[in-house]
Amino acid sequence: MPTTLLYAIGFILLGYLSGSLTPSIWITRLVKGVDVRDSGSGHASTTNTIRQAGFGWGALVFIVDVAKGFIPTWLALHFAPVAWIAPLTAAAAVIGHCWPVFAGFRGGMGLATAGGTVMAAYWLSFFIGLGILILIMLIIRHSARASVFAGILIAPALYLLGIRGNVIWIAIAIGIVIAFRFLIDWNRQYRELWLDREKKPGG
Repeated sequence: MPTTLLYAIGFILLGYLSGSLTPSIWITRLVKGVDVRDSGSGHASTTNTIRQAGFGWGALVFIVDVAKGFIPTWLALHFAPVAWIAPLTAAAAVIGHCWPVFAGFRGGMGLATAGGTVMAAYWLSFFIGLGILILIMLIIRHSARASVFAGILIAPALYLLGIRGNVIWIAIAIGIVIAFRFLIDWNRQYRELWLDREKKPGG
């Protein structure tokens, strides 16, 4: 088997297994004795951790989720023999977060991990992507649909801003995964936008 293919398989597995780590599930079980996916949005996410365990624990989950994408992507960018391995590694990390092998393939939505992957390539791209997401969210007032559009638009936006290099391909790869993942919540109704809560009767 060619060496490049072995590297590709190894980095993709690293990305997926890193993404499959589930701090939101571990922390809510430890702190509250519950599965974070059994209430709220039903996702293993930062916001759902905040609902069930508090802001501090949610912040910790966010940091770890970002690191899950950052570390394998950074390693691929610096040690993979060819450039195309890094975007595949980044996509695998986000896929692992969304469908984690360590948690019955029921994970989160992937935004924090996706942010970590583009941050590994170019730190400013993280904040550009965040800005795009917030802007669209404020315009259409629906976080899932905003995330779909942000996933589609991040790579073109980075390109239009003069950013080049592998970060564009990473943005394309993770953008496809994010857009696909958030389609499941396309028709979800929201009461509190940033906390992604469903509307209550009469609310």
